[in-house]
Amino acid sequence: MNEINNDIKRLSFVIPAMDEQDTLEELALQIMSVVDGMNKGYEVEIIFIDDGSKDSSWSVMNRLSEEYQGRVFALRMRRNFGKAVALDAGFRQSTGEIIFTMDADLQDDPIEIPRFLESLESGYDLVSGWKRRRHDPLSKTLPSRVFNKVTALTTGVPLHDFNCGYKAYRREVIESVRIYGELHRYIPVLAHDVGFRIGEIEVQHHPRQHGVSKYGLERYVRGLLDLITVLATTRWLHKPGHLFGGLGVLSGLAGGSILTYLASLWVLGLGPIGDRPLLLFGVMLCILSVQMISIGLIGELFVRSTKLRDISELTVSSTSNINNEKDDG
Repeated sequence: MNEINNDIKRLSFVIPAMDEQDTLEELALQIMSVVDGMNKGYEVEIIFIDDGSKDSSWSVMNRLSEEYQGRVFALRMRRNFGKAVALDAGFRQSTGEIIFTMDADLQDDPIEIPRFLESLESGYDLVSGWKRRRHDPLSKTLPSRVFNKVTALTTGVPLHDFNCGYKAYRREVIESVRIYGELHRYIPVLAHDVGFRIGEIEVQHHPRQHGVSKYGLERYVRGLLDLITVLATTRWLHKPGHLFGGLGVLSGLAGGSILTYLASLWVLGLGPIGDRPLLLFGVMLCILSVQMISIGLIGELFVRSTKLRDISELTVSSTSNINNEKDDG
């Protein structure tokens, strides 16, 4: 890629695409038109990533990269690895100080670019789009609303639309987080966890004119599983005892209540309890409680030993530096 002119701020647009041959050229032209029209010392690079397309998307990307050399670039994945992997490949190739991500289907409108930049200039490190009025069927919008509510509640990041692919980042954000699997929708959560400021703006959402959606209801199942991963690696990373211990306590309370109830029936002579499935269930919950609490304690011991080792290494380094300074004196 071309060297960066320090007098000009470069905007990188990382756009994964799969079977979007009819929209790529129009999207590139719209982006360049908007950025060129701002006349504020910005230059643009558009990075298209072909994520296993079976149509002519790669041919279109190649033609655009030749026609707009230095402004449009094309990457090709060997097969469909998913949006997160495609985005990560694009991030690693980008050179801009500010990085945009957007979908390739023309449902995201490039006219919103100046508003994203204004929000970043106001102090935010990451600005996420909010498709408040979506032109999608209820089968997509309803699960999305539930998913967004659950994610905002559990992570503490007050965004309305985690699924919106239209986002703008300062480069430091991209360099501080690593995405894989389906974690691309949780970049705001990962960034918030390391102290970046997260903002949100409403964006226009256009009806799809070409192609078909590549996502179904299964993405919400994968998304919820990844939400558990994100919570474990952010909120509970340094306190596993709270996570596993809390689950163990809940399991123990449930199992203890069941066994107390059955014991009361036996004492009052209200029938045998040895052949009741509820007895086995209560015992299993109590065993699970002990296991979860034990896992939590082991996790705490591991985290504590790691922290002590890190502190020891820092102390040795500091002592060495002090001794070197004394020798130099």
